[in-house]
Amino acid sequence: MPIEVIRGRQDGPTVFVSAAIHGDEINGVEIIHRLLREPRTLRALRGTLICIPVVNVFGFINQTRYLPDGRDLNRSFPGSARGSLTARVAHLFLHEIAARCDYGIDLHTAAAHRHNLPHVRANLADRDVARIARAFPVPVLVDSNMPDGSLRRAAGELGVKVVLFEGGERLRFDEAVIRIGVRGVLAALRTLGML
Repeated sequence: MPIEVIRGRQDGPTVFVSAAIHGDEINGVEIIHRLLREPRTLRALRGTLICIPVVNVFGFINQTRYLPDGRDLNRSFPGSARGSLTARVAHLFLHEIAARCDYGIDLHTAAAHRHNLPHVRANLADRDVARIARAFPVPVLVDSNMPDGSLRRAAGELGVKVVLFEGGERLRFDEAVIRIGVRGVLAALRTLGML
């Protein structure tokens, strides 16, 4: 699992930005790639930014949503250190990455045979989460429950505040969605006082 950690010169929050939890959802991979190519912006970073452009490496390589055991990683959290491959990946990601953060931004794309309008899903009753969600330049904010087994729920139970950005369709880069995603992540980091 590729991980890039950028530590600012000054103290601040720790935030993860993850993509390709479903291996066929590639817009987030490009959003993170472009985010990491913002050296002037990232030089001014306060706190720590942890970027994981491809969480589900097997799915990404094989252009599939799932891991080899056929399970959906985003319905397998908190996972287990001794369970199936998917449960192990979920457990590792949750405890070694997400649990070490204050906030998270999870990037997604629509499932097969769908094209989603760019939107953010978040628990808008939580004021901190709502502030991050509203930083994204999207036409729709969805006040969404956190599904069982999702990264958002498992991280939330550990006190990590996570928003989910989604847009476009699987296995296709969508330039408009990617630009909105990059602007949204940067705006969220500004909202958190990191830029």
